[in-house]
Amino acid sequence: MKTLAILTIGTLYSGYVHANIEKLTVYGHRDGLIGESISASSGIIGQGEIEQRPMLRSAEMLELIPGMAVTQHSGSVKANQYFIRGFNLDHGTDFATSIDGMPINMRSHGHGQGYTDLNFIIPESISTINYQKGSYSASQGDFSSAGSAQFKLVDNVKHQQIELSIGEDNYKRAVVLGSTNLTKGKLIAAAEWQGYDGPWDDINEDVNKKNALLRYVGKAFNGDLSISAMAYDNTWNSADQIPQRAVSQNLITQLGSLDTTLGGSSSRYSLSGNWQGEHLKASAYVINYDLNLYSNFSYFLNAPINGDQFNQQDSRNIYGTTLSYQFETKTSGLNMQHTAGLELKHDDIDNVGLYNTKAREQLSTVRQDALKQTSYSSFWESKLLFTPKLEATAGVRYDYFDTNVTSITAVNSGKASDDLISFKASLNYRFTQLLAAYANWGQSFHSNDARGSTINIDPVTGDQAERVDLLVKSEGAEIGLRFADEKKYNMSAALWWLKLDSELLFVGDAGNTEPSDASKRYGLEMSAYYWINEQFNIDLEASFTHSRLDINDNNNYIEGAVPVVASTGLNWHLSKQWQSSIRVRHIGKRTLTDDGDKRSNPLTVVNSSVSYKQTHWKVDFELLNLFNSTDHDIDYYYASRLAGEPAQGVEDNHFHPIEPRTARLTLSLLF
Repeated sequence: MKTLAILTIGTLYSGYVHANIEKLTVYGHRDGLIGESISASSGIIGQGEIEQRPMLRSAEMLELIPGMAVTQHSGSVKANQYFIRGFNLDHGTDFATSIDGMPINMRSHGHGQGYTDLNFIIPESISTINYQKGSYSASQGDFSSAGSAQFKLVDNVKHQQIELSIGEDNYKRAVVLGSTNLTKGKLIAAAEWQGYDGPWDDINEDVNKKNALLRYVGKAFNGDLSISAMAYDNTWNSADQIPQRAVSQNLITQLGSLDTTLGGSSSRYSLSGNWQGEHLKASAYVINYDLNLYSNFSYFLNAPINGDQFNQQDSRNIYGTTLSYQFETKTSGLNMQHTAGLELKHDDIDNVGLYNTKAREQLSTVRQDALKQTSYSSFWESKLLFTPKLEATAGVRYDYFDTNVTSITAVNSGKASDDLISFKASLNYRFTQLLAAYANWGQSFHSNDARGSTINIDPVTGDQAERVDLLVKSEGAEIGLRFADEKKYNMSAALWWLKLDSELLFVGDAGNTEPSDASKRYGLEMSAYYWINEQFNIDLEASFTHSRLDINDNNNYIEGAVPVVASTGLNWHLSKQWQSSIRVRHIGKRTLTDDGDKRSNPLTVVNSSVSYKQTHWKVDFELLNLFNSTDHDIDYYYASRLAGEPAQGVEDNHFHPIEPRTARLTLSLLF
């Protein structure tokens, strides 16, 4: 890390002397995408929007996607909780994320299927985020039922820069970013360090986050080539969710903890390459990943003496490649554009384990496995231009999954495989240069934890366990409108519908499987961005969702589903030097039980920022949770047991509060 930091600073200086720095700032929401997007609910987020958005955590970049909510139930730097289109995605299932062609979601993960940890991303190194709601493109596969987002690393650095940030609760952050010209290309380097103790009464989070990026961008083999090396290492202590009764009985405050020995460590190292020619596009990657996580959700319910703390471990290497070929044909006078693609992904998991612990000391093993999981995918998509205004797209995708589980409980070892064909179709019509209509339909899927496909014995109870399918199919559709003038406004609305053959089945926190029913969701999404002038703009985003299990029973509510997500923001460029932003985020009452009887309170929080910029320096001041709201970041309703309570425990609301108002100041040196 020290070597890369020195290299980065050297790159900063060299870039200052030699580089022809790109001055363009991208504001993706200003791009109406009429004639380009496949649906009304897809879009692009630019570096300018990321830069001006006040954020508590880096993963809140995803909240720039209309209708997406990002929260946290444990500490500051574990993977976040994500909500979109009526899904509690837990840590990422049913929303696929990638960065420069590398998948971020983790299959058969130690903490949860589809685990999506974005802490390895340096926000300043991202140029755009392309997002899609639903799964209407043949290139979208595993985890994409609710949607997907693709992070794109910078190819051009706007400034060589050094950032230093300080804030309350011992918040500290340093970032360096720069580039220098090389033969036929340029070298981009970035590094980040963050420390933070948090606002908690009895825990110092002691965050020690380190990130680094080294990237080459240039020309090779008659095409565009990029090679990126990324490194992430983090350790932390965490304040988990707490029961409401412990606060009501004055055992702890809202910022207190019942187990002060929780936390973990994680690392991610990757090397990836992308090449794009006139027709051919290729990418390949290798990732080394580790997680060591300590949690305690029920305190003394299962183990009255030692407590219920448990440890989840995940250690793996991931290898993958994607190859696609684009070409055009003409049939009966109609132009057609085709894309054919192949994908290969292999997870070599050395250890995925669940252990009973006390104060981070291992007591016993619940489950420990090694896995080898491979997926082979192919897809074809054709776009037919009937007229300059009418366009149709049709695609098909085939996925084959093969897995081999080796468990320390021999009867839970085994092999499993599954395959799936998914069809997609879209139609869009451009009424004018400013107005377009869209109709979309598509099938997709999420994979289940491979351990659930070979299980025979529940590792906790010893009872016979029910196996589950490796792949779970989904089907969705939407109709929408987009109305955009890139100089003044960008508005869109979509009515959508989505059904899933089964909600996620494997329970990583318990080490067993829990079959769930099929589900149906439908909703309305709206977004509007209005630029009053070059100094002032306003935006409004709202999402309304109805979610139910597809069963003939009154207990058909989906736990964790969010019916309403809304946000609005004002950005004011007072002058070329002064800029300010204020945002309101609202998450509606979440369903906590399947009978719909228990619901959380809504969450509303206001974040603000103001900045002053000169040619070679900039100062940013953020005031997060401006009105010091005490709402909950997340709520769950289940049974837990405090010392002295009945053996069966007490059902209660368990919550993690949003962090109190906090101020942060950043000084940036620009070259």
